[in-house]
Amino acid sequence: MAKCFTLILGGARSGKSDFAQRLARERGGDDVLFVATAEARDDEMRARIAAHRASRPDTWRTLESPREVARALESAARARVVVVDCVTLWVSNVLLADEARAEAEMTRELDELLAWYRAHEITLILVSNEVGLGLVPDNALGRTYRDLLGAVNKKLAEYADEVFFLVAGLPLEIKARATRV
Repeated sequence: MAKCFTLILGGARSGKSDFAQRLARERGGDDVLFVATAEARDDEMRARIAAHRASRPDTWRTLESPREVARALESAARARVVVVDCVTLWVSNVLLADEARAEAEMTRELDELLAWYRAHEITLILVSNEVGLGLVPDNALGRTYRDLLGAVNKKLAEYADEVFFLVAGLPLEIKARATRV
């Protein structure tokens, strides 16, 4: 597989991670670096992280990086395929670290990841939730998060070679079908 940047979007529990892992196996075999952005802040999250770890092949390497993903990748051993799962938690981590500077920090971190990708001959797969399809959050932090994640997803989709939207476990390739203006 040639160099490719793939963005996988969808709702919670839509099958995004399973699809990302399937693509990574097809495109990289055992030469996959999995970047985990989750932080185990409570028992439920620890259980989710353990389940995600158990679902990945033992031969894949894991890099835990809740923030500064590109900087962590610079120091990591190279792989044919890099999976970042997930952008949703990465944005949340940045927002919770410093709400006042979250937009600027996320823009910087995202620009660094895109520059890192351009400089390397790899396949990059990013997983992110689409949170803009539901109710408007009832609090300012929730609305800020929704808006920031929406802006990040939009920028990633612009740069991605392919964008998939998962609905009930079914992947739909949407970038190729998008109308360009």
